[in-house]
Amino acid sequence: MLTRALIGILGLIVLLAAYLLLWPLSIDPVAWTPKDNPGKTGPFSANEALGQATLHNLEGGHGPEDVTVGPDGLIYTGLEDGHVVRLLEDGTVDRVVDTGGRPLGMQFDADGQLIVADAKKGLLSIDPYTAEITVLAAQFDGAPMLFVDDLDIAQDGTIWFSDASTRFPIEQNLMDFWEGQPTGRLFSYNPYTEVVSLHLDGLRFANGVALGPDDAYVLVNETMGHRVRRLWLKGDKAGQDDIFIDGLPAYPDNLSYNGDDTFWVALVTPRTQRTDDLWQNVFMRKVLVRAQYLIGAQDLIEPFGWTIGLDTAGRVTKNLQDGSGRIYAVTSVNEIDGRLYVGSLVMPALATLPAP
Repeated sequence: MLTRALIGILGLIVLLAAYLLLWPLSIDPVAWTPKDNPGKTGPFSANEALGQATLHNLEGGHGPEDVTVGPDGLIYTGLEDGHVVRLLEDGTVDRVVDTGGRPLGMQFDADGQLIVADAKKGLLSIDPYTAEITVLAAQFDGAPMLFVDDLDIAQDGTIWFSDASTRFPIEQNLMDFWEGQPTGRLFSYNPYTEVVSLHLDGLRFANGVALGPDDAYVLVNETMGHRVRRLWLKGDKAGQDDIFIDGLPAYPDNLSYNGDDTFWVALVTPRTQRTDDLWQNVFMRKVLVRAQYLIGAQDLIEPFGWTIGLDTAGRVTKNLQDGSGRIYAVTSVNEIDGRLYVGSLVMPALATLPAP
């Protein structure tokens, strides 16, 4: 005869199994097949070049996701607590403004205004001296932009920016990861007409944005798709899009162009075979999401630092890694005056090193 204790245990097992298999979810996963992962081979071979970087303390701030230089020659970045800060010449940190959101990609325009892609507040313009914030774009066709991510500014003043997902905001980015729906978008904002235009949609988590030489094309990262897409803006191919590079061995985040011969691609964390296999298994992804609700979300970011440089033909020409975990979750790399400024989604410091 079964004891009450054993019956109770069996009942809990049945309830747990029912929860993991049947509980309704807010995600609707889709199956898809990624391009093969080359791993740390060939142009992606393992090295420790990024590990030579110098760390710059942010006085308690975390998550310097992107970095830019202002007209005053100072370095600006945004933190996870919503603050935009600048690094003064003596190494101290000056808090410029609290956006009330999560500042991600940023760049100064020709008028000296700091343009910020804020994941929660939209596309912003910030006066770095008065701290006045102007919202440039926060919705499209009457619906809010949930996850404005990165930007670049063309010579004519047009701001190109990404909206990572129409399904989940930044607080639920793991849900977007597990769902796999391609809902990211690439927009432009005309500062003279204040018109927001949609150029690409159906992107697998639209992230980094960078204009190419002479603004002939604009690149946008598809983080979950492990690739970079290109939209032609000039010439015979204007209006057409294609793949700039595919099958990356890690998840690309922000993009930047050094104005000469290199696009820097921040790789936030390496791919794994276990995760790649899950993209075809919708059922198992649902089980994993239910388990995360039960025991808490698991950190999917491996403590590994990585960035690559691409030439204007999409070929890998530079490869910098740090396997020690000292530099990790790299979300941006910007080349400024011969140095690389390396941002991170979670680190408590900026990293810098000479540009190779």
